[in-house]
Amino acid sequence: MPCHLDGAPLGDTEAACTGTPIQLGLAKQDEITAAQPCGVVLIDKPAGPSSFQMVRQVRRALGVKKVGHSGTLDPFASGLLVICVGRSATRIIARLMGGIKEYEAVLRLGVETDTQDPEGTIIAERPVGELNNARVEACLADFVGEIMQTPPRFSALKHKGKPLYHYARRGIVVEKEPRRVTIHALGLVSLAGERLTIRTVCGKGTYIRSLAADIGQALGCGAHLEALRRLRNGPFSVKEALAGEQLYNVDQARPLLLRHLRPVENVLDCLTTEALY
Repeated sequence: MPCHLDGAPLGDTEAACTGTPIQLGLAKQDEITAAQPCGVVLIDKPAGPSSFQMVRQVRRALGVKKVGHSGTLDPFASGLLVICVGRSATRIIARLMGGIKEYEAVLRLGVETDTQDPEGTIIAERPVGELNNARVEACLADFVGEIMQTPPRFSALKHKGKPLYHYARRGIVVEKEPRRVTIHALGLVSLAGERLTIRTVCGKGTYIRSLAADIGQALGCGAHLEALRRLRNGPFSVKEALAGEQLYNVDQARPLLLRHLRPVENVLDCLTTEALY
């Protein structure tokens, strides 16, 4: 099903596996509490903590060692983090990682950093010049579809068994071949001075940092990714997610997580329908 930009937020015109989290009856909640918790929970990660810190909070609250997530969000980013709890849930992480994702991103025009995000060192500054919505929209349209994208030097992509950031932090330049990724939709949200806000729906393996840098180059002024929020991961929306800040209250975290825990079979049903996109 094609994705589109018609003035409404991307994905709001489609629906699958949305609505309020599954609310279990008291008897079922007691059963899960007594047994080892297992399932999938949607977390709205705030900007600041790492994805691993969110996983650690879930692990600590539920007392489960086997906990993972379906796609890292950098510390400066916020939004949907799909966390899998228990062995049967972590076994479906690969399927969850393959889902289409939706993001809202803020680009800082005129400034490039070595990491392509706000955590890096500024390496170039250029005047932004005169930009208008029409020019930006025409630029964004060129990135829709299958494109070739070079992975960032500071990324977890492996080279000889080690992540690229391992080499980048040591000043070792490793050039990875551009990879084919798919941008299903890309639209302008706002243009305010040197800040450009976009919304995109993209396929597996897409680096929004690289997309931001490439858009900056196409506009002739350079850019880096200043802020990022993940809105969707496959059929799941951040609107359904539990606020990550609530995980830091030790007394409340466990009962909240148990109420929001989705059985693996329900998650698999959502993935099988693929009704969202």
